[in-house]
Amino acid sequence: MRLPLPRRLAGMAPAAAALARPVVRVGSQSELAALARPLRRVLRDDFDVGESSNRFCPMQYEDGSVVIVTLEAYHDSEQVDELERMVLRRRYRLGEPARIVVPATLLLALVRGQIDATTLRRGPQAVAPSTRSSMADAFHDIVAWGVQHGASDIHLNVRTLAAESEVRFTVDGRYVAPERFARMPTVTLSDILAVAWMDVSGGNGAVFDPMLEQQGRIRLDVQGRPIMLRWASLAADQGVSVCLRILCLDARVQTSFAELGYLPTQVEMLDRARQTEGGAIVLAGVVGSGKSTTIAAMMGAIPATRKVVTLEDPVEYLIPGALQNTVVRALEGERRDAFDAKLKTVKRSAMNDLLVGEIRDPETGRAFLDLAGSGISLYTTVHAGAAGRIPDRLASPVIGVSRDFLATPGVLKLLVYQALLPLLCQHCALPLDALALRAPSDPWRRYRDDLARGLDADTRAVRLRDPAGCVHCRRAGLPELHGLAGRTVVAEMLEPAADDVFLENLRRSDNVAQRRHLAGLRQTGYGEADMRGKSAMACALYKMLQGWVDPRDVEARFGEVMAHTPGALA
Repeated sequence: MRLPLPRRLAGMAPAAAALARPVVRVGSQSELAALARPLRRVLRDDFDVGESSNRFCPMQYEDGSVVIVTLEAYHDSEQVDELERMVLRRRYRLGEPARIVVPATLLLALVRGQIDATTLRRGPQAVAPSTRSSMADAFHDIVAWGVQHGASDIHLNVRTLAAESEVRFTVDGRYVAPERFARMPTVTLSDILAVAWMDVSGGNGAVFDPMLEQQGRIRLDVQGRPIMLRWASLAADQGVSVCLRILCLDARVQTSFAELGYLPTQVEMLDRARQTEGGAIVLAGVVGSGKSTTIAAMMGAIPATRKVVTLEDPVEYLIPGALQNTVVRALEGERRDAFDAKLKTVKRSAMNDLLVGEIRDPETGRAFLDLAGSGISLYTTVHAGAAGRIPDRLASPVIGVSRDFLATPGVLKLLVYQALLPLLCQHCALPLDALALRAPSDPWRRYRDDLARGLDADTRAVRLRDPAGCVHCRRAGLPELHGLAGRTVVAEMLEPAADDVFLENLRRSDNVAQRRHLAGLRQTGYGEADMRGKSAMACALYKMLQGWVDPRDVEARFGEVMAHTPGALA
């Protein structure tokens, strides 16, 4: 396989075959220190090898000659051949040996300066092992980049059969691969994960095993901030994939629903539910839809005259005045006494409001059954595709709450489904009308006209993302986010206690009648801000008509906006 050349080498002719240069293989820092010619300094910047330095890098011996330190997979590559020719053209002398093959951990330590001439001069007996520290530092760099750029998740995807693997991040809902971590050697990423697992607490397994699904938590400090990483590995066919959810333990809850993207009538419903004692407020959405943020914002606004307790796995936001508890949920097949014991204690604590992080199994289903009708205000989340499907999820065999109980007036106080859509940068978003007027046959003209007819609304404010972005929204190394300015909530809400038809359909498990009933609740047009009785898609359409979100993102999340415009947004 031919590998692309680094920046400064890309324009030069590749060699037909590897140059016949002596190659020495060094397996440890001590062996490196024992070489006849001591190494003096790294020449990474002198030759501008850039990101290639995690695969090969020129260094200088004490006598001024140059050696290329490289991974096994690259020691006879065209890139290293060309780098040697560059060394000679600049009138450097090639040393003996001219190439040293080292493990990825040792190369990383050399490039980072963790091993230098001073440490090597102490001799092989005086040099401390560097493998763990260099890998730990590399892991910390990956996490620090994620925290700095507001990533919600880090994805470390090991490609076992490939020379290189990938490091990706979820930033503003986009799955991005920054250039800084591109072309990560597979052996290096595997070593990084093995070392990182040493700091996992509550994990299953003493060592990192790429053949097992493993879970756990890591606490670390990043730029003075306490961070928790929630580790979940997937043993995929191509290699292990580790997803790390980033939780900033000093994050304060965002108390403004409007800042999250909720519209005025929705804020009224949230406030009404929060101020009414008793019953359950249940939020639904897919992973990463902001459920925890919304529910924490709701609890953060509870008056100080009420006692607030949380049971979370783990605590994600600091809620002012709340007594927060991290309760580790064990893996399937292991003992689950901790949650039951904590719940029994909490029930005797005379609280007014209780957050149970997620209802997801019979254990938490029994807790919901016990608490939702006890007179306290219960806040929780589930995974469901719509507000109207939340009772079906709770009543499913996976959780097991009875429909008769759920249909009891006062048990379900507020049901919320929310999703997050990319928010357009208001400085550079492109007017749909301007694009539609370019030519009579332009698909944007047809789409604009179809929208106006189908939605019976003014479409002049609809706008599109500018992929070039502007000075207000561009992020270095993340072109996928150009033209965007964060994300906004689109939501739908139901108040079952005030809807006897909804409760009766729920009791009878008549989903067809329930769907017809919910479809008839909308009372205002798509261009109106009143969200009562409207679906999350209707909320998204309103924000699209205001020019806040791109219609292509609405369709990607909810399907075609207009059934008669297939392919118009391709």
